Amino acid sequence: MQTATALTGRCVLVTGGAKRLGAAIARHFHEAGASLVVHYHRSRPAADLLVAELNAARPGSAIAACADLNDVACLPGLVATALDGYGRLDVLVNNASTFYPTPVGTITAAQFDDLVGTNLRAPLFLSQAAAPALRASQGLILNMVDIHGRRPLKAHPVYSAAKAALVMLTKSLARELGPEVRVNGIAPGPVLWPERDLDPALKDEIIARTALKRSGTPDDIARTALYLATEAPYVTGQVITVDGGRSL
Repeated sequence: MQTATALTGRCVLVTGGAKRLGAAIARHFHEAGASLVVHYHRSRPAADLLVAELNAARPGSAIAACADLNDVACLPGLVATALDGYGRLDVLVNNASTFYPTPVGTITAAQFDDLVGTNLRAPLFLSQAAAPALRASQGLILNMVDIHGRRPLKAHPVYSAAKAALVMLTKSLARELGPEVRVNGIAPGPVLWPERDLDPALKDEIIARTALKRSGTPDDIARTALYLATEAPYVTGQVITVDGGRSL
């Protein structure tokens, strides 16, 4: 199977697809021939730029779709956008996430709802909404997990717990939606630093703790996603860790 044409005629929906990991995944899937629905919430300028870039390379191959993933009622509309635009949905990438510290003693109900909402509830309800279309296409759900879903990150108990639950959701959906739909996850390590300022010394410490002694890139994650979509038809219910050996 040639990578450049592996997904020709297929439709891929990427949540949080306008920037960072989501944009890298969108570009790689597009290069493999797929049409894209690029979801965004507050990143319309970035989404519009990415969609324009993809459509310049292949006219009519990308659509931007806005939705607040914490509003469960909006989620079927994202699936409808794919079906209205391309007549099918083949891959759902649950990439969108919120990430910030919640030290014990400071956690609010609003923070809990937000972190669990984007990292667990939205992937569940969007997967449920997409299931009929994915069954029809013998499709794939890819959940973006985190190495901290298996090893908690200090001062981030709510985020870590939500990602841990997403690991189990990945396995549960694989059992529930098989044999028609495969469901897998990717657990990135130090491949993209948080948008907020991070102490350079802390970055160096994290990199020093990886087996490969270097950070990864968004392309490392995107290539793994493309592998699961095009070269792994017998892989389901698995979470692939892409962290340079950080979790060893």
